Formats: sequence, structure tokens, C-alpha cells
Amino acid sequence: MDKETEEDRRDNNSDEEKRNVSPESSEVEDSEMERLRRYLIQKLRLVDLSTSNQSDQSQQRVLRELSLDGIVEYIKEKPDCKIITMAGAGISTSAGIPDFRSPSSGLYHKLDKYNLPYPQAIFELDFFTKNPEPFFTLARELLPEGFRPTMSHYFIRLLWEKGLLLRHYTQNIDTLERVAGLPPEKLVEAHGTFHTGRCLKCRAPYMLSWMKEKILEGMIPKCEECNEGVVKPDIVFFGEMLPERFQELADRDFVQADLLIIMGSSLVVQPFASLVDRYA
Repeated sequence: MDKETEEDRRDNNSDEEKRNVSPESSEVEDSEMERLRRYLIQKLRLVDLSTSNQSDQSQQRVLRELSLDGIVEYIKEKPDCKIITMAGAGISTSAGIPDFRSPSSGLYHKLDKYNLPYPQAIFELDFFTKNPEPFFTLARELLPEGFRPTMSHYFIRLLWEKGLLLRHYTQNIDTLERVAGLPPEKLVEAHGTFHTGRCLKCRAPYMLSWMKEKILEGMIPKCEECNEGVVKPDIVFFGEMLPERFQELADRDFVQADLLIIMGSSLVVQPFASLVDRYA
């Protein structure tokens, strides 16, 4: 009986510890979501009709309620709705692709083995030009090989299939939107993509299939045209300009949009985060 009582006590203590830990973790997540929610409400001038007064409703863009149901209702009421989606790393982490900044699982946390002067150096153009090996070693883990699109990626494709998607803007370089079946003309890869690459010397273009073969063999891809330059995937490094397509389409897309859906991004990295201002 005493033994059972002691075991019960340990079980109760374990349950108590779980209760003590879980709410704290949940509170952190809830507070972050609430911060982002308040920011977007203010930035996009959203209003909940159930809590707003008449003057608010006359001045602000309106969802019936600030929830998924409110978004669904808005789309149903506007069959010709033009939707822009914006996405960050959060829609791909469930596919097994790490983000950059998570404390324990992010890419920057795992770069000690590359003996870098600082984590961001691996994505700096000057450093890459002098020493491309660390990047291509890391690239073996980043290649869109064996990763499957998530429900979020297929949701974006569904919007396109229903004729609702004006454009999808993504911070991700993993090409999973393409794998999910989204046509390239509906896609703006703001930070570039692994889908294509170019020689840094002669600018000869290469496709992912060619680069992937070299990278998976542990080689640094060298240009077969000039036989001198390194072939770098078309992802945007620090020190590089964003693709022209990003600026050109953003200038005309956001003035047309009826609805902006943001997924998997905390809207910290510029200039991607400033796209919200174009809609507001």
C-alpha cells in the first residue's frame, strides 16, 4: 500500500509539473499571436462588427468577425474576391524544413560546425565568393529533396484553382509551392529559390536538377560554360537585391487585392514585411 501511495504521489507530482510547464509555453505562444493580431488589426484597419461602433464601420475595412469563420464568410459574400497570400517559414516547418531563427532547431543554431565568423556569414555574398564550401555543405540539408508540401501549400493552390488567388508572395526558398502545383506566374519568391541558379562569372543559367546532382555528391557546382565561375542557386543573399519581379508585381497587385492572408510569418524581415503597408 505504501509503495502504491508513493507511486501515486510521483504520478501526481509529474502531472503537477506538466501543468506548471505547459501553460507557460502556451502563454508565450498566445502572447506572440496576440501581439501579431493587434498589429495586423491596427495596420490593416480591420474591425469586428460585433464590437465596433457605426463610425468605425464607415472608416475601416470590415470582416464580420476577426476569425477564420469571418474570412470564410467574406470570401463567400464576394465571389470575385481577389486574394493575396503572404507566407513565411512557418508553413514549411511541419514539412521538416527548419526555419532560420528558432532557438533550438533553427538553421542559425546549427552552424557552429562550419567555423563561420558569425552565423549570417553563410548567406553573405562576399563570404560565399571567397569560401562557398560551407554553404554547399549546408545546402544538402536545404535542398527540396524528399520534402512534401503541407496543407498550407495546398490551400494556396486551392485558392488558385477556385480563381481567387491574385498572387502568392513567399519568403521561402524551398520551392514547395511549385511542388504543390502552383503555377509560376502566380508565385513571387521574394527571397529567391533553389529552382534555378546562375554562374557568378558569366551568368549562365542552370536548373535545380543539375545543381542538385553536384551538391548531393559533395561538389561545389562549377559552370560548364566558362569553366571558371561557381554556380549559385538563385536565392537572395545578404548584399543582393531582391528579384525585380517582387517590386514590379507588388506595385500593382496590392492596390487590387480585396483580401490579404498572412501565414507562417511574424513579419519581421524587411522589405517583405512592408508589403502589408501597400495593402493598408
